[in-house]
Amino acid sequence: MAVDEELLGLAERLQARCLAVGLTVATAESCTGGLVAHAITSVAGSSGYFRGSIVAYENGAKQALLDVPEGVLGTHGAVSAQTARAMAAGARDRFGADLAVGVTGIAGPSGGSPEKPVGLTYVGTASAGGIQVRRSLWTGDRSTNIRSSALVALEMLLVAASADAT
Repeated sequence: MAVDEELLGLAERLQARCLAVGLTVATAESCTGGLVAHAITSVAGSSGYFRGSIVAYENGAKQALLDVPEGVLGTHGAVSAQTARAMAAGARDRFGADLAVGVTGIAGPSGGSPEKPVGLTYVGTASAGGIQVRRSLWTGDRSTNIRSSALVALEMLLVAASADAT
């Protein structure tokens, strides 16, 4: 399956940056279902820096595979800044990567609530410099919300790769 040009362009830029400075990357995805990893691996040569991905959709998988604490999920929920942070940190640790991204959200069309509406997404990046999280609230349909979240994930990885290289 082909990746659209904007996702592919970001993945190409991320690869060039990471290979130039010797950084490795991993992903932890929930609402994007592996789209970030798919974009990265659509670029030939991605094995030179991409360590792997975990798609952890269910809370038990987030706990077992990414070490997201039960307390974080119980207190803040799966769709939260705290869970995005924990997912990114868990992927970084599990894969021994320099950089990792964690994506969690409600793609829609159902599953939202007044407190956490459809389109709410948190993306976190973990690196030696710390963890950054960005909150977004998309208003598109399911596929548009997923794509928008994947774009943010790749953009944040690119920023982290540039910051970690300096």
